[in-house]
Amino acid sequence: MPEKLGDEWSIAGHKRVLLKASNDTNTLETHIAIRKLKGVYWVLFGKQHYKKLQIEPLDNFSIQLIEDTTKYGVVTPEAFDAVYDSDPEGAAIFESLTDGKKRGLIYQVRRYKNEQTQVDKMLILFENLKRGLRDPKTFFKAL
Repeated sequence: MPEKLGDEWSIAGHKRVLLKASNDTNTLETHIAIRKLKGVYWVLFGKQHYKKLQIEPLDNFSIQLIEDTTKYGVVTPEAFDAVYDSDPEGAAIFESLTDGKKRGLIYQVRRYKNEQTQVDKMLILFENLKRGLRDPKTFFKAL
């Protein structure tokens, strides 16, 4: 990423952005982090992104970086919002987690395609958080 652009994003306080990538046949939208390492800004575009675009590492494609306006740096499913709004105690504990942990948990809920399963997993997550569980392996296990 050009240094000037990276500096602009950094000065504005953006650590995550919405990346739109496309080639002649496919388009991908995903939230990613902007990192600065040894004075150079990076956005990580991993294997999973290449697979979704159906391209190889040396193929040409275009990217566009857009300001991320989501609360957690990822789009939350409706099931998350419903449970979050209905359980203030669980929501407060969820908010006490690190930003990365919150994003990771939202990604885990999003991987379930069935909305009822997402609701069930969110209910289990919030109950386990209220019980004081902090081991990620136990977050989605019903006790």
